[in-house]
Amino acid sequence: AAPAAKSGVELPPGAAAYAARNDVNPADVAGSGRGGRVTKEDLVKHVTSGGGARPEQRVPMTRIRQRIAERMMQSKNSIAMLTSFNEVNLGKVMAMRKELGEPFEKTHGIKLGFMSFFAKAAANALQKHPIVNASVDGNDVIYHGYADISIAVATDKGLVTPVLRNVENMSFADVEGAIAGYAKAAREGGLKLEDLQGGTFTITNGGTFGSLMSTPIVNPPQSAILGMHAIKERPIAENGQVVIAPMMYIALSYDHRIIDGKDAVLFLVDIKNQLENPHRMLLGL
Repeated sequence: AAPAAKSGVELPPGAAAYAARNDVNPADVAGSGRGGRVTKEDLVKHVTSGGGARPEQRVPMTRIRQRIAERMMQSKNSIAMLTSFNEVNLGKVMAMRKELGEPFEKTHGIKLGFMSFFAKAAANALQKHPIVNASVDGNDVIYHGYADISIAVATDKGLVTPVLRNVENMSFADVEGAIAGYAKAAREGGLKLEDLQGGTFTITNGGTFGSLMSTPIVNPPQSAILGMHAIKERPIAENGQVVIAPMMYIALSYDHRIIDGKDAVLFLVDIKNQLENPHRMLLGL
């Protein structure tokens, strides 16, 4: 006799195995075989038409995910957010990392990454464009005379944004060391509450996961966030010639209540110019 499924309906061997794999109760399937017998074809049709198992699971949000959700809704509901874009040729930054990466690591005990270039460029630009570093408090605008930059760090439990304090006074090694320390603490669950409080500006790097372009969400009470993205080799025009260059799209999302489009564009152009001329940035020019 043919094997009986758990419903008691007899099925051919192939059909019984298929029903078990797809958690289908043959009693729920209309048979088209002789005498109304359920065939494997009937089971396949039932599953592909949406009649198979459709499992769901309800899981409570973690505390950190609840907090992230609250912050995202706060940003959406309280900020007039707009995003501007630009692109950066990172050829000179990559050449500098290739040339100086090994001696940098030998001297400081840490690798020279991209984030230190972006953090230092942002700190310089924030000093030149203070409205991007400001925040809204009621009907007042608070200008911060320091660049406390939150760096977005992905963890298994969600995104956290530990703060680099006074980046304008930090060296490249200081920035890389602090980021590495925060990343390690985040992975091990060792971040302290004070590590996450008080930033005036945020940098997030979706390029780590392959993002080509995005519109990052402002982290209130901050008024702006800089988004880094994946570096891709693309043809560009340079001195009348077509060359292949390592290009990155950068995005600035900002609170349009206090930051005008002109300010946002000039800020991004400043970032672009510094990263395309990193030797000038190192000399404070």
